[in-house]
Amino acid sequence: MDLNFKATILVVDSSSDNRMLIKEMLHPRYEVRLAASGAEALAMMQPAPRPALVLLDLTLPDMDGHAAFQELRSDFLNADTPVIFMTLADDSADQRRALRAGAADVIVKPFMPEVLQARVAAYLQLQRARTLLKDQDSHLDYLVAQRTREAVQMQDATIIAMATLAETRDHATSFHLRRTQLFFTALARELRFNPRFVPELSDAAIALMAKAAPLHDIGKVGVPDAILLKPGHLTPDEFETMQRHTIEGRDAIAGVERTLGASTPFLRYAGEITYSHHERWDGSGYPQGLKGDAIPLSARLMAVADVYDALISKRVYKPAFTHETALELIRQGRGEHFDPDIVDAMLLIEEKFRAIAAEFRDAD
Repeated sequence: MDLNFKATILVVDSSSDNRMLIKEMLHPRYEVRLAASGAEALAMMQPAPRPALVLLDLTLPDMDGHAAFQELRSDFLNADTPVIFMTLADDSADQRRALRAGAADVIVKPFMPEVLQARVAAYLQLQRARTLLKDQDSHLDYLVAQRTREAVQMQDATIIAMATLAETRDHATSFHLRRTQLFFTALARELRFNPRFVPELSDAAIALMAKAAPLHDIGKVGVPDAILLKPGHLTPDEFETMQRHTIEGRDAIAGVERTLGASTPFLRYAGEITYSHHERWDGSGYPQGLKGDAIPLSARLMAVADVYDALISKRVYKPAFTHETALELIRQGRGEHFDPDIVDAMLLIEEKFRAIAAEFRDAD
């Protein structure tokens, strides 16, 4: 703190004698500005440093003191500046009006120097305390926001690390996670104004679903390599083992919920996606054989995103298909494998899918 700093006080009074008398009472402890009218006072509020306190006479030559006060407060930069009204008459009604309007205090002239000095010192001290608290609140808000960002970044990094652990066993790179997340988000945003999906696809819900999307195959950590990486067709027993990755994924999310003692919207979406993204619209999917709208929307979106990416990607058991071929196969699955409205949305934004696939293309 600058020990030589002097607070600036603006004295507004139509009487030159009163102005000079008040200046003598306050000088040299404070920097004192003098104004003889409301207009002059308003002009003097602008130069830096702005006055820390205003002593305002209720009787001015160009405007009523109340009107001058309202003009002063209309400038948001002066909205918190304390104003002490000065009056010649001990009019309780006038004083109540001033205090109700937001004045810090009202003092009746003539006043003793000690009284004025004490009032001024008290209100400046109060104003400094308020400023300090506001600064502390702002700093606290900043710290909370920073910690929140750090926590979210850590959560996102943990999610990707967990998902990558499963994906790297059968995918050459982790771009599959990024692509499917972007496909998922593009579909959800395209559908958010469809009356059928409006209740479920708020911006906040889409953000949480998209954050959960990379966890869709986390249950594959429990599938043996001999099955996960098998280049040929799976036997019925092997396919049954493969199908269990949806249950393993659901159970992993459920374990987190048990540890926390509660669920969250993010965990709910993660559980839906991991457990149900292999369900089919016609009820022929797994693990539950859910049909139509009984399949959670997050899982239906994931199904389209995941299958499209599987089709355009090279795997040990298949070559990569072209965008056009993948699009046609998904179109053929409309109303059987996939929710028809989600397929229609994909067809409308197919160029976004193509662009995402090109930007995050796997290495050959």
